[in-house]
Amino acid sequence: RELAKMIKSKGVIFNELPDGKYDDPLGEYTGAGVIFGATGGVMEAALRTAVETLTGEELKAVDFTEVRGTNGIKEATYEVDLKGKNPNLFLDYSLSEDQKKVSKNVLRILKDGKNVLIYAVTGAGKTELVYESIEYFLKKQKKVGFAIPRRDVVIDLLPRVKEAFKGVKVIAVYGSHSNDIEGDIILLTTHQLYRYKNYFDLLIIDEIDAFPYRGSEVLQSFFKSSLRGNFILLTATPTAKDEEYIKENNGEKVTLLKRYHSHPLIVPRFIKPTISLYISCLIELKRLTAKRYPVMVFVPTIKIGQTLFRFLSFHLKNGQFVSSEEEKRDEYIKAFKERKLNYLVTTSILERGVTIANLQVIVFKSNHKLYTKEALIQISGRVGRKMNAYLGEVLFIGDYLNEANRRAIEEIEETNRKANL
Repeated sequence: RELAKMIKSKGVIFNELPDGKYDDPLGEYTGAGVIFGATGGVMEAALRTAVETLTGEELKAVDFTEVRGTNGIKEATYEVDLKGKNPNLFLDYSLSEDQKKVSKNVLRILKDGKNVLIYAVTGAGKTELVYESIEYFLKKQKKVGFAIPRRDVVIDLLPRVKEAFKGVKVIAVYGSHSNDIEGDIILLTTHQLYRYKNYFDLLIIDEIDAFPYRGSEVLQSFFKSSLRGNFILLTATPTAKDEEYIKENNGEKVTLLKRYHSHPLIVPRFIKPTISLYISCLIELKRLTAKRYPVMVFVPTIKIGQTLFRFLSFHLKNGQFVSSEEEKRDEYIKAFKERKLNYLVTTSILERGVTIANLQVIVFKSNHKLYTKEALIQISGRVGRKMNAYLGEVLFIGDYLNEANRRAIEEIEETNRKANL
């Protein structure tokens, strides 16, 4: 009676109320709730959710009868349409036995929830060492990032990764190329990591010893903030700090001291000119190009490179000079790779990530203070990388054999000895 009086006092007349939706405080009804009471019902409901999460579409047929009942352990396989995506790895060549061992070891460590530092010599095929792990994470619908300090290496790596993972979206993100930033595999410069906060389930950082990543607190903070899962660090010249870092961050180090073709690293030869560095460089360049070898001449600074190229180009045509300031550098590098240029004078922008058959290298003013031991090892590693072109020359031309030159040569020789080569 009291409720009737309250309704009447408010002037509510039920027969005259407009139609409306009922209050639904407990949410919509789901058919999955009915099957929870049956044996196997919870698993069946989980399978429905998994399929819809993977495909992004509502199921037309919702029954997973194979997991119902009480008779023994239930097992079933379901094919899921991932909208044309195929995360499988495609390689038209085989890895070496050493590469296979390291690749499987890296994946084992990641599956254990740990991180990895890979120390692999130049030309060992570091990229291939992480392919199996990338495939594993892609199949789990995880986000994969592959960060590199230098833009040129990102550009060079993109077609290789696209060829290896044809069934997924592979993109490159760098300074002038950042319109599309969503992909299954994201190749990017370390500067671009700021875009991906708490994003990557697997983040690979290649060339951790390279400028500008080495020693940059800002870039290393980008790396940490973009990570939500595990990481792999790659380098051909690890430091004691790198090894300490991986131990402190729940990780393990794996090592590969052989190139994939199992031939030795090329040991540099030091030349001290009796007359002039410029004349000695010209003589060696003429000798190598006369054999129809492509030659890179590395210089420590842009100014020295400009001066050297003016001298060399006066005596020897069909060459170019590239640096970070050269607007046409991509065009010149492409022409060199296509053998339209005989030689390329370059700063350190090409000390990494370059693989060209029969390449020969000259390091001009090799005793310059900007050439560290690590940089000289990387530059030397440009030579002899191909299976059918594993020989070549690396020439250090300088006023004297300084500490960095000596240590680079000794470390390359020692690495060959440790690898029994």
